[in-house]
Amino acid sequence: MDEECPNCPALCETRTQVVHGYGDVGADFLFVGERPTAQADETGVPFAGAGGSSGDDGLRRMLERLGLCAVDSPADRPALENAYLTNLSRCRDPDRRPTDEEIGNCEPYLNAEIRMINPEILVPVGERALAELGTEYTTTPADDLALPDDHARRIRGRGFELVPMIDPRDQTAEQTQAWLEAFVELMASDYRQTKGRRNR
Repeated sequence: MDEECPNCPALCETRTQVVHGYGDVGADFLFVGERPTAQADETGVPFAGAGGSSGDDGLRRMLERLGLCAVDSPADRPALENAYLTNLSRCRDPDRRPTDEEIGNCEPYLNAEIRMINPEILVPVGERALAELGTEYTTTPADDLALPDDHARRIRGRGFELVPMIDPRDQTAEQTQAWLEAFVELMASDYRQTKGRRNR
């Protein structure tokens, strides 16, 4: 993937680097946010510093609790197992969210990652990711998908299940716990049945 992508001239001026996906390319669980965090723009790792009620790096701590991230791995190179992290937009403007056109410019990268990884579960992180992935991968009308109502709810999709999450920076401690409990239950279920995958 293009490390010097010129597709969004305004973002080329504001980004430190292009933040592509990161993690286990054989993962069952693919987390998709809206845009790189400020720390991700520095480190190149999606969701870095995405704090919340669970600490300075809320998503990482959630992944650690699920056994998907090694607790002792470095912040700038977390050791992920069965999880892959990416965003709708690969570049950051510190003052604004990405435009629809900018997200559209990155869509081929996201589609390539989803095809390559072929996950079982897509985790839209935040309202924008839920709207984009819900429209693309479910038959549920976009108007019927919303956070916080769909936080931690399993939504049947076309080839995937979606388990949306409120952005960790916006979650309460109760919402974090509810999502973790729902995901632990999912991980204990036969979630691979949709594709008939063998266990790794």
